[in-house]
This record gives sequence, C-alpha cells and structure tokens, in this order.
Amino acid sequence: MEFLDVYPWLLMPAIFLARVLDVSMGTFRTIVVFRGYPALAAMIGFAEILIWVAASSQVFRQVNAWPLTVAYAGGFAAGNYLGIWLESKVAMGRELLRIIASGGDGRLAERLAQCGQQVVSLTCELDGEAAEVLLVTAERRRTTELLAAVQEVDPDALYTVSDVKSLSPSGPTLPRRWPLVPSGWRVRGKRK
Repeated sequence: MEFLDVYPWLLMPAIFLARVLDVSMGTFRTIVVFRGYPALAAMIGFAEILIWVAASSQVFRQVNAWPLTVAYAGGFAAGNYLGIWLESKVAMGRELLRIIASGGDGRLAERLAQCGQQVVSLTCELDGEAAEVLLVTAERRRTTELLAAVQEVDPDALYTVSDVKSLSPSGPTLPRRWPLVPSGWRVRGKRK
C-alpha cells in the first residue's frame, strides 16, 4: 500500500471500487447459493473476502478519515445494486409459470408448445366459465418471452412465476441441468 501512501487522494475511489466489487460479488454469491451452485459460491466468496479485507483494513487504519468511511458506505450501496443487476443478466436457473387462461380452448397451451416448452394443461372453471391451468417450467432467461406470448394469446390470463429449486429428470424434453461448477458425488461421470 506504499503507492496509496504516496497518493492518498486515490484511496477514496479505490475503497469505493473495491467495495462495489466485493459487495456485488457477495450479492451474486447469495443468489447463486439459493440457486444451488455451492462450489461456484465458495469460489466467489473466497475472492469477495480477499477484496473486503483489503478495503476495510484501509478504512479501519484511518478510521477518523470520514471521506474513506463515506466511500466505503457508498461502495456498499452501489455494490448491492450492481450485484442484483448482474444476477438478472446472468439469469441462472429455472422458473415455474402457473397460468390461468380463460376459455379453456387450448390455444395458449398450443402457443407455448410452439415456443418449445413442455406444457401441463388442466381444465377447470373460473367464475363459472371454462378455463385451463397451464404449468410450464422454463429457463429464467426465457420467462419474459413466454409471458409476452401469454399476453399475445390471452391478455386476460392470470399468472404467477416462482423459482424452481430442483427439477426431476423426465426424459428428452426436460434435460437435466448440470451445475455451473460441479461439486459432490453427483458430478457428471462419477459414480458413488
């Protein structure tokens, strides 16, 4: 840190950027843990803590220098925002779409099948009228596209979207997804 002792005015942006980096990594790591990628989360956590120790040690070494504390806090806030944005762009995992389509004529199920999705369709009634409930699991990055198709066919359709933690393999139409960084005995090619 001799360089920063010679140029102390660089310490404030360096702390801010280090904090943005480590907090965005921490936010992304938390989401990756939730999505079920433990080995990737461990690697991100290792790098995150190395950066955090470097940044916080500079602030704690000069605890009376309030601009450094402001840079540290600002980096924390910006890092949370950046981490959430980054995860939304990576869009790891799958989501379950539950759609209630009015009419029950099968047009929406057919449209979603044309989009390459496996659709479970259940007939039902909604306020005394024929309807259908559609269940679709899809890659998160395709959810927006599929919801646009739903709105195109049935603008009055009701839907909910939720995360899928695990998915049972059911043949060629729903391939099993291998983790980004495999861990444990379920690594492809390994046997217990």
